[in-house]
Amino acid sequence: MRIGIDAMGGDYAPKAVVDGVLLAREWVTSEVELVLFGDAAQLEKEFKAKGENAANYEIVHCSEVITMNDHPVSGIAKKPDSSISVGFQHLASGKIDGFASAGNTGAMMAGTMTFIKTVPGLVRPAIAAYIPVNETQFNLVLDAGLNSDCKPEVLVQYGVLGSLYSQYVLGVEKPRVALLNIGAEAEKGNLLAKTTHELMASSSDFNFVGNIEGNELFSNKRADVVVCDGFVGNIVLKEAESFYMIAKKRGIQDPYLDRFNFEHYGGTPVLGVNAPVIIGHGISNGRAINSMIRQTGRVIASSLCAKFKQAFHV
Repeated sequence: MRIGIDAMGGDYAPKAVVDGVLLAREWVTSEVELVLFGDAAQLEKEFKAKGENAANYEIVHCSEVITMNDHPVSGIAKKPDSSISVGFQHLASGKIDGFASAGNTGAMMAGTMTFIKTVPGLVRPAIAAYIPVNETQFNLVLDAGLNSDCKPEVLVQYGVLGSLYSQYVLGVEKPRVALLNIGAEAEKGNLLAKTTHELMASSSDFNFVGNIEGNELFSNKRADVVVCDGFVGNIVLKEAESFYMIAKKRGIQDPYLDRFNFEHYGGTPVLGVNAPVIIGHGISNGRAINSMIRQTGRVIASSLCAKFKQAFHV
């Protein structure tokens, strides 16, 4: 397994990336190879500062960087030797098995659509977010912000994506898929919700359990996967992240609230594309980068992308 990492991505790169790579040594086995894409001189400097020899790590030198201020699409086009562009080129050619970055989110999506593309039969990919329900478990919510406007057919496909991820990456034997709505009854909600509910109820592609309301998001009594459009999903994600920030600001130490710290998860998987892509938070530190790398490895090991291709085969 070869995991590609954008060493120049994120507000604190490349230092934070090197910190994350060093932390990853605690779980990386001989079967896992980490491939860093970035400025070789800067990476050598960071490894040396940690008392490490950069020669012990595989580094693919890249002379350019797509910054947070660069336009996503033009950044990919105008900076072909950037760490993101070169990383995607390696992923597309099979030189690495997955690619992760805490850099420019738009550029990561542009790179995904340019080099990797969605699996045949899928209308739009999605990104998923974790919502903790207790100290060890969480629900999966998608879409978490990629597509603000969705048609009912797209949301049904998100049910398939979420169910497969929950089953093969998270280990849920028969994931329960619910639609986020303003009421539990089938007739509740706007036209999008009503139509989506009808389509999901008639689908045999996943275990649909009906609507759930916002007050059930933080419980797994009824669902393991929650489907919504990206507009609603991103609001849910940002609200969930604020729980940890509020607790931290007030000096509250609670194992459950600590689970809302994004550092535990590291990044957001892009679901429905032909190869594993993980997008991390721009403010990622070493701990978050380590989590992002680990998550990329889990997605690779699960053969999730192959499952997507089987599910949407046309």
